[in-house]
Amino acid sequence: MFESLSQKLEGALQSVTGQGRIDEVNIAETMREIRRALLNADVNYRVAKEFTDNVKEKATNEDVLTSVTPGEQFTKIVHDELTRVLGGEHEEIEMAQTPPTVVLVAGLQGSGKTTFCAKLARHFRKEGHAPLLAASDVYRPAAVDQLKTLADQVNVPVYSIEDDGEIIEDAVRVADEAVTEAQNTARDIVIIDTAGRMHIDEAMMQEVEDIKTTVRPTETLFVVDSMTGQDAVNTAKEFNERIDYDGVVLTKLDGDTRGGAALSIRTVVDKPIKFASTGEKLDALTPFYPGRMAQRILGMGDVVSFVERAQEQYDKEEAERLQKKIRSEEFDLQDFYDQLQRIQKMGSIKELMGMIPGIGNKISDLDIDEDAFTHIEAIIQSMTPEERARPDILNGTRRRRIARGSGTEVRDVNQLVGQFEEMKDMMKTMQKMTSQGRDVSMSNLMNKLTGGGGGPSPSPR
Repeated sequence: MFESLSQKLEGALQSVTGQGRIDEVNIAETMREIRRALLNADVNYRVAKEFTDNVKEKATNEDVLTSVTPGEQFTKIVHDELTRVLGGEHEEIEMAQTPPTVVLVAGLQGSGKTTFCAKLARHFRKEGHAPLLAASDVYRPAAVDQLKTLADQVNVPVYSIEDDGEIIEDAVRVADEAVTEAQNTARDIVIIDTAGRMHIDEAMMQEVEDIKTTVRPTETLFVVDSMTGQDAVNTAKEFNERIDYDGVVLTKLDGDTRGGAALSIRTVVDKPIKFASTGEKLDALTPFYPGRMAQRILGMGDVVSFVERAQEQYDKEEAERLQKKIRSEEFDLQDFYDQLQRIQKMGSIKELMGMIPGIGNKISDLDIDEDAFTHIEAIIQSMTPEERARPDILNGTRRRRIARGSGTEVRDVNQLVGQFEEMKDMMKTMQKMTSQGRDVSMSNLMNKLTGGGGGPSPSPR
């Protein structure tokens, strides 16, 4: 995300970072480049001007100009201003003092609103809540069915009103009765999916207003497609003037190479961005942290988010079990397969690499095959439990059978087994070095696991 903006900002900052001295002249030149980068990223003109004016004022402070590391201080000023523009502090969803908490979700058709409702339900379930989805999008063909299909995937019930199989077109009634249903069934959160249109119209706005007046939601969220840039900001402004929502949700952020909506919307509507959707899968939803996003835009990575995702997939017992297997040299292909599954649950490979400091801006043009692990998994799944535990028994006959079963070639099976054995040898070496108290880099191990950048994936056939 934001690859284009990140590259341009990095280029602009190179003129001052690393220099022993900066002055008002090269600061002014850098600010012109930054303003140009922001405008090219479709950032609102007023926001871009205010941003560069603030940075210039702080950067020309005598303490910065005479600092031992002026370039680094200048970068910090840019980071802090980016954080401020994006919202400053992370803001959580407000919870009702007396359940249920009611979350009203509004937005235009095609913004990803219904999918977001299911993602939000999953998010709340992970936090220990019992959400209920209300199908108040009663006009769009198959909208209720879509919500039910998504809800089934996250194991959350949906409330809708039907008569002889026909959807009752009364969005306000659905929302109101859903809140009562939640009270009667001990559901502590209600998420109301409302109807959208291709553009703003009076009927849609009035219906959302009526729902809000009737159910008095704890939180009203506006969902917007971040890839629409300034159109998204203008739509957000119009919605806010009518329904006065509490927060913004940016969808399709993974496809937004510019970042105009994210950098403009908080300033224009003065409402926090609360969530970012970074993919189509139902686990691709993250709370929005302005400081972390500012780091990623500047190519500093986002180690905190990376660690949080890893912690979601690994508990202490699992980590100790894995470490014990590595120490005893019992790490096998089944363990390898299990780890691949966990890595994939953390998110896309490109997104994860973008969280690593110093890598984010360098992989924008890299063609990373997100399905690279599929072929590895197919090969391992075609093995018997004994073969996974003891790859040394894989003779020619077995390898031909595995290749046929996985839809690959024998050379692909050979490549995977060879790379796995090399990785085990490296693990063994690292374990010995670690036990001797030596600091060991993980980079070589990761290169083995990913095949030196191309993935240990056999070529698809």
